[in-house]
Parts: sequence; C-alpha cells; structure tokens
Amino acid sequence: MRSVLFGRHLVASVVMLLVVTLVLGFGYPLVVTGLSQLFFHRQANGSLIYHDGKLAGSALLGQEFTDSKGDPLPRYFQPRPSDAGTGYDGASSGASNLGPSNPLLIAFVAGVNTVGLNGKPSAVNPFASMADPACVPTDPQGNPVTSPAPGQKYAKTTDGGYVCDPDTIPERAIAYRAFNGMAANASVPVDAVTASGSGLDPDISVQNALDQAPRVARARHLPVQQVIALVHRDTQGREWGFLSEPTVNVLQINLALDGLS
Repeated sequence: MRSVLFGRHLVASVVMLLVVTLVLGFGYPLVVTGLSQLFFHRQANGSLIYHDGKLAGSALLGQEFTDSKGDPLPRYFQPRPSDAGTGYDGASSGASNLGPSNPLLIAFVAGVNTVGLNGKPSAVNPFASMADPACVPTDPQGNPVTSPAPGQKYAKTTDGGYVCDPDTIPERAIAYRAFNGMAANASVPVDAVTASGSGLDPDISVQNALDQAPRVARARHLPVQQVIALVHRDTQGREWGFLSEPTVNVLQINLALDGLS
C-alpha cells in the first residue's frame, strides 16, 4: 500500500514539475517577451538610437565625447563623470560610494579633513594653491595621497607646486569652469562633478546643459540662443510628472547638433 501511495505521489510531483516548468519556464517568458515586443518594441531592444543608418548608442547608456587623446570635444555636450571602469563600462557599473568626509570626494578641506605633512590634524592644507585650495596631492605615479606621512614623495608641477588629483569634486569643478569659460566662483551643477549611482547615466541636468551651451555654440559657430533653444526642446520632464528633475539626454542632443551642420 505504501509503495502504491509513494508511486502516486512521485507521479504527481513529476507531472507538477513538468507543468510548472512549461508554464513558468517557457510560457511566461514567451508571453512577456511577446507583449514587450508588441507594445514596447524600442525599449525592449535597448532604446537604441541610429544616426544616418548607423548605430550611435542607447538612450539608456552614457558615453564619452572625446578626441583620440581622451580630451573632451568642445563642440559636444559632455556627460556627467563616470566611475564605471574607465567610463560608462556596463561590466563595471557602480558608484564610488565615498563618505562625505573622504578626501577623494571633497578633497582636503582646511579644518575639516586636512592632515599635515607630519600626519597630524591641521587647520590648513599644506598642498593648497591659489587655483585649488583643497588640493589632494599625487605621488610620482599619479596615485592620490590621502594619508600623507613623513618621507612621502609627491608629483610636482613645473613651478614647484603639487600635482592635484583631478578626480576630486573641487578639481572637477575647476576643470568644468575652465572648459566652459565660467567665472572662477561660478556655481557648478552637482551632476557635473559627481558620478551617478550606476556610472552609466545618459542624462545631465538642464542647468548643466545650459552652462555648456555657450561653449558648444562657440565651437560650432552657432548663435548661443539657437543652442539654448535646442536644450529646452530636448528637455525631458520629470518621471510620471513628479519624480526626479527634468533632464537632457546627452547623446540625443549631440546628434541633434550634428544635424544642424
């Protein structure tokens, strides 16, 4: 009797396993894939963007607009910084997740997180310069030195100053102002100097785009108002009307710029 019951339970279990496998392992994915292809074809295939018949990228993934040396091209809007690999690498997606007092994030702010050359707390930044009062120095190999100690060797500039780590927020802000021809004390959008949570963010804030518009206009010999109008035209509203902030997709606006010339 027990063997008969065992056999029935075994058969029922095997049948249930097969049914569930067919329904949830094959049927459900096929239905979802079919519906997504039918109603959300573009999104389901990666929101790919084509230009002149060639794949230009995805509206969901950021990318660099640089020359062969890796320098940003003035004629293009630039995306926000990326900590994903060497930049916008989907296989290395992730944020830096640095604390608010980490010198690799905010640099050596005098009286906040500065340490002296002797390793003890200091009220001043011994590496400061007029250009960068929050300088984080680098060693001769280009690595940032966040824990200075006696005997530490530093990279020096031609005038004898310290070479500062270019990836701190103060240094990025200095570079952003210089690249866009802004005043030394001008406010800088936070997304211009910080990476996104994924490191793949394809969008920038509207203010970031407006700050870059004059530089793009100069590089392309276009009226600045024409470029600003393009920014407003390509501004995407808040998600569902109330989440996040309006943004500008960098790839899409750069392709629109190429279409003007």
